[in-house]
Amino acid sequence: MRDYKAFARYCKAGPRYTSYPTAVEFSPTFSYEEYLSALKNSEKELSLYFHLPFCRSACYFCGCNVIYTAKEEKKTRYLHYLFKELELLSGIINTQRRVVQMHFGGGTPTFFSAVELGDLIAKIKSVFAHFDTKAELSCEIDPRFLNEDQVQILAQNGFNRISFGVQDFDERVQRAVHRIQPFKLTKAALELVRGAGIASVNIDLIYGLPYQSLESFRQTLEKALLLDPDRLAIFNYAHVPWLKKNMRKLDENTLPSPEVKLEILEFCEKFLSQNGYKMIGMDHFAKEDDALFKALQNNTLHRNFQGYTTKKGADLIGVGLTSIGEGERHYAQNFKDMRSYEECLDRGVLPLERGVFLSEDDRLRKAVIMALMANFRLDIGQIEREFGIVFKDYFREALEDLREYEKFFSLDGGVLRVNETGILLIRNIAMCFDAYLKNIDAEKKVFSKTV
Repeated sequence: MRDYKAFARYCKAGPRYTSYPTAVEFSPTFSYEEYLSALKNSEKELSLYFHLPFCRSACYFCGCNVIYTAKEEKKTRYLHYLFKELELLSGIINTQRRVVQMHFGGGTPTFFSAVELGDLIAKIKSVFAHFDTKAELSCEIDPRFLNEDQVQILAQNGFNRISFGVQDFDERVQRAVHRIQPFKLTKAALELVRGAGIASVNIDLIYGLPYQSLESFRQTLEKALLLDPDRLAIFNYAHVPWLKKNMRKLDENTLPSPEVKLEILEFCEKFLSQNGYKMIGMDHFAKEDDALFKALQNNTLHRNFQGYTTKKGADLIGVGLTSIGEGERHYAQNFKDMRSYEECLDRGVLPLERGVFLSEDDRLRKAVIMALMANFRLDIGQIEREFGIVFKDYFREALEDLREYEKFFSLDGGVLRVNETGILLIRNIAMCFDAYLKNIDAEKKVFSKTV
């Protein structure tokens, strides 16, 4: 049994590393010209992300960029501007490139009607005509807003992965976070999806929410497995009330301690491994026949803003309010403010608000950090060959910082391997290689806690 009180001393604020540099480093100084050049000069395969930001009401734990509304006309207007953005992109990038991945995120994508979803998909396919026959097409779903017509539209258009937001099945927790979602409702939604022939289902859970305990989360996990998902994403709740006003509605005295959160995470690892799932990356679990697990076995797992993926190397094009795109040497983010987003498109320019151009040092550190975050291992020789460096010299300071965690990894044959316990601290380990953290005021609240 681990000494959780001692282990919890590693609890510190740090990034989740869905990108490196992190979004904190994105800046308006990343110019529109740089962005256009990056889009025009790449011929890589494409991954498309569409942000559909609307929700009926607030979930108090939510850290996403959402707009709460019940007005149908807002959705109609938003689709109009999404179509404008797609038209602009079609004149800038080579849309004949093969699309290997597409994801609808939110908000609540299924807050849009079946007709609206169908119109959006038709528009996308009129612009990007070459979808790979094995493309991963996925959609986030709130089971409280789903009907058969929506499911049929997704299935008929080739969507093959669905992610259900659940978070917790405990009624007390649901009341505290303002999201009442009975197990029967979630089960019915999942059966609807599988009945339409969409085979791969993911369930999202969160640990660290009000009133959660090891026992209560065990019951939630047992219920989740009754649904037989192919994947589970079990996220550490990021409590950032200084960034998200809805989180201020939570009573911080009801949040579980870092020790309890560690107990929950360790239980998830053991319980799921006993029930046919393997840990994938920092917070995902998948069955052994799943593509994510196979990628982990082959050390080809990749991490981006959508989580873990097998589609490494594709250019990510973010479409819609606050969407983020990623290329070999850049990140770019659209405006978060709807008025600014619309004004740009009305002027005939892409709604770029900020981004970052990656230096050679950024690209090197990104490769190191993403290898650790995705595969829990780092082939030092491969990094040296790819970037022409002597690892121990280039990362002298990082290796010194890493000494604090030396019992959580091994270094053998030029390969750094994070052990089972170290996986719980993978964010801390990755932070040793982050060149930007030292420039962030320790007193300034920027990141959530790692434990």
